[in-house]
Amino acid sequence: MTGLPDSVTIVEVGPRDGLQNEKQVVPIEIKAGLIDRLADAGVRVIEVGSFVSPKWVPQMADSAELMARITRRAGVRYPVLTPNLKGFEAAKAAGAEEVAIFGAASETFSQKNINCSIAESLERFAPVCEAARSAGIRVRGYVSCVLGCPYEGAIAPGAVADVAARLAAMGCFEISLGDTIGVGTPGKAREMLRAVAAAVPVDRLAVHFHDTYGQALANIYACLEEGVAVVDSAIAGLGGCPYAKGASGNVATEDVVYMLDGLGIGTGIDIHELLAASRFISQALGRTPASKVAQALIARAA
Repeated sequence: MTGLPDSVTIVEVGPRDGLQNEKQVVPIEIKAGLIDRLADAGVRVIEVGSFVSPKWVPQMADSAELMARITRRAGVRYPVLTPNLKGFEAAKAAGAEEVAIFGAASETFSQKNINCSIAESLERFAPVCEAARSAGIRVRGYVSCVLGCPYEGAIAPGAVADVAARLAAMGCFEISLGDTIGVGTPGKAREMLRAVAAAVPVDRLAVHFHDTYGQALANIYACLEEGVAVVDSAIAGLGGCPYAKGASGNVATEDVVYMLDGLGIGTGIDIHELLAASRFISQALGRTPASKVAQALIARAA
């Protein structure tokens, strides 16, 4: 245990990971409005979209247009997901300065999610990393199912460490460890993180927790104690996983920032501006935010 960090970088995944599974098509002006509001709130890393086949993820079909629509602010990173070289080239043409690739620690999940084995997925990512390096574009790596798989159950920490190490060796500057179905608990999260940190320095690791069982904040806290200082989250708790039945959304950014504020850990994010962004997207989608903090303030105002 290393003690809590002085500051944490929030990686906002709502516009991509949060919105990608919405059945209704979210208008581009709503997506752009959300991204700009998040930047106004002080969020410094905002995952904008995904350069994948529109056949598989129709919601992300306008990612190139969205990159042109948003107001890019100095000091804010706007990464996009690129599953293969074709996606990377499209992202580069759209002006992306940072991209992400997405692997899994579960063989079955890899087959269901991206139709190939873990080894094949890594082979697919190698030319993306090479092209990105040549273009001066940074690559972030995701590992899904780090604490459990909807098909295989528990995942061995060593399997997570192996995939993370291979992504790091390819040149990923940061590896995000995702509890895709939200089954993790603090002890398991700590055990997994220590196994990965033995292969990849902890200052190159991020955590990405879903809140299916209400454990996300506790898991984040456990990982902060281990030295992690980058946390993925989604505004209003948006998201889920189309290949993980019953998986609820990502942990809400408002709840993470509220916890970090209470701990005296800096994020550079204004919670009130963040809640305004949460209200904006929740109203656009016609629902109440999943965030406990947003719900509490709505109730107080009623």
